[in-house]
Amino acid sequence: MNNHVDTDSHSPTSVLDVLVIGGGAAGLAGATTLARARQAVLVIDAGQPRNAPAAGVHSFLGHEGRPPTELLALGRRELEGYGGRVVEGVAATARRQADNLFEVVLEDGRRFRARRLLVTTGLRDELPVVPGIEARFGRDVLHCPFCHGWEVQDRRIVVLGTSPAGVHGGLLWRQWSDDVAVIDHGGLGASADDLQRLAARGVPVWDGPAVGLVVEDDVLTGVRLVDGRVVPCDALVAHGRMVARSPVLDALGVSPRDVEAFGVVIGEAYPSDPVGAASVPGVWLAGNVTDLKAQVISAAAAGVQAAAAIVADVMAEETERAVTATAS
Repeated sequence: MNNHVDTDSHSPTSVLDVLVIGGGAAGLAGATTLARARQAVLVIDAGQPRNAPAAGVHSFLGHEGRPPTELLALGRRELEGYGGRVVEGVAATARRQADNLFEVVLEDGRRFRARRLLVTTGLRDELPVVPGIEARFGRDVLHCPFCHGWEVQDRRIVVLGTSPAGVHGGLLWRQWSDDVAVIDHGGLGASADDLQRLAARGVPVWDGPAVGLVVEDDVLTGVRLVDGRVVPCDALVAHGRMVARSPVLDALGVSPRDVEAFGVVIGEAYPSDPVGAASVPGVWLAGNVTDLKAQVISAAAAGVQAAAAIVADVMAEETERAVTATAS
């Protein structure tokens, strides 16, 4: 068995054991596990990680504060040390061929064939509509207290409430600062009990919506409301929709489903079983594409788990084939 992949000589007739689509933490961890299991594995990566704007990765044992691009570079080197390779590109579509192999076509027309697929393409954040918010996302416009709370502790934190989840956000971020406020950007729907709990924790609620950010010398200092008032803040928490999209999964007949939290839909993800298997045999998922709440470390762990399940599937298939051959 040879698990080395030579992308320079890869032809439409050659077949990979596993093609991994997505080169983030989930994809690289899964691919490395597969390469160590002597599988011929190739990663297709678009080079657009969700956490690229962030200064560092947090709560990742042994890599606390490491820049996201540096972590991925380390992951690539580790994969290559076991014979795996990464190819830059965007997977546009896929189909299952008559011989039961998967063919994945990239946007530039390149084609790759594999016995199994591991899809780890992550998600995109659909942020609330406020001018200037996207340009600051990952800097002082934040979404996760476990990713960014320590860095803004004891600062002025404002939660942009677009759904009932904003109440939870206001209370949760209060664990990092005693200067937290919530803006009702539309849809907060805070009940009397919600308002009482927020008030008890010293979290005021401002009537919105927000119409812009106040930035001085490239530093966020406030959020401007529709009536002209400015809510002072050093960090804005924006809870938008998290949406997983994969043209490869769509083409293979795996459809995304709504994901709910706090009684509202917070996004869409592709369903999979506990080890990442999709409804289409031969396809596995890991990371944010199937788990919207996964952080970097849990996405990497899911990639390892899915890879182990793939190896077990390979073992079962090869064993069945051997049994059939010896019985004939």
